[in-house]
Amino acid sequence: MKSKILDAVGISAAVLCLIHCIVFPLLLIIPIGISHNPYVDLGFLAIGTLVVYRLTKKITNRRLKFLFWISIGLIAVSVAADFIFEVHLPLIYVGAAGLITAHLINFKNHKH
Repeated sequence: MKSKILDAVGISAAVLCLIHCIVFPLLLIIPIGISHNPYVDLGFLAIGTLVVYRLTKKITNRRLKFLFWISIGLIAVSVAADFIFEVHLPLIYVGAAGLITAHLINFKNHKH
């Protein structure tokens, strides 16, 4: 049961992250005085890492574990590049999509 809740939180956070990553650059085009804050991305990364850590402790499927951790790694590289070089890498989109996919697979594999 706890794993299902973690999957639901993970899916929600990853979807919100993906929406944020897609919509926010479009909002920057409109001159309304907002700017990018990399700490929002860092917050999504922290939530995702915590959820993935808790989930992967109990998962036996090595491929699914790999998908979870490679997705978090892609997001981490993108966030780090944003902090260090102020460059937005598209790896964050791939990482968020990978997390959503991994959570959906894990959720589907639960015994109901």
